[in-house]
Amino acid sequence: MIDKNERSMSICSQCELLSLARSTLYYTPSKADDEDLKLMEELDRLYLEDPTRGTRRMTKELRKKEFKVGRHHVGRLMQIMRLKTVYCRPRTTVIDPGKYKYPYLLRNLDIVKPNHVWALDITYVPMHRGYMYLLVIMDLYSRYIVGWSLSNTMEADWVVNTLNTAININGKPEIINSDQGSQFTSEEYVNYVKRLETVKISMDGKGRATDNALVERFFRTIKYEKIYLEHPKTGQELYQVCAQFIHYYNEKRDHSSIGDVPPMLIYRRAA
Repeated sequence: MIDKNERSMSICSQCELLSLARSTLYYTPSKADDEDLKLMEELDRLYLEDPTRGTRRMTKELRKKEFKVGRHHVGRLMQIMRLKTVYCRPRTTVIDPGKYKYPYLLRNLDIVKPNHVWALDITYVPMHRGYMYLLVIMDLYSRYIVGWSLSNTMEADWVVNTLNTAININGKPEIINSDQGSQFTSEEYVNYVKRLETVKISMDGKGRATDNALVERFFRTIKYEKIYLEHPKTGQELYQVCAQFIHYYNEKRDHSSIGDVPPMLIYRRAA
């Protein structure tokens, strides 16, 4: 639907009309060594199986599967994949020590309505000849995915553009929760949220993936129930696979935690 040769309207304007992040338009799989890609795919499966494994245990598990790999190499790959071990050390979310961290506002908080709290997170997605990153924004009251996007890099402007598109479509939440990754502590992200005026910034504790457990659970679901089964080979195939599943997840898949109905029904009914 985007015409790159159109002279009367820029690509940026066309993307805005379609509620599409420009980074999604230009996505291509990130390249990596074939052996590293095999390692990263296995690391992703091991992490989904048990997110408490740090670099030492991950290395042992990989060696059991006959991978010849050292702990430092595993740690580097886990940083690329943005794997967050569920305890404070080793800490694999990339944090800029010069940035101010915001408090975690969700502890003991009763989430009582749609757009009360949104949660953002990023996950690594293995592909046939590379990998990409999936950003998801979830309304925690309804479990509705209010926004998502794919990119081959984890730049702050990608996060801001995706969040801005979600807000333009669904309105502003009261709280936005994320981890302390460099994308979420960047000046670009923090200044954007501050300009929203009524929105509060919340951040998980260091290394505590359980603080954003609902989004982590969604990542596990989409990988096991869709991505790993279809194993998309190109960025276009991955986009279609994610779009199909998120549409199904939002509008057709019943959730026991919200009364055995799809998230869209709860989100639209109360929004």
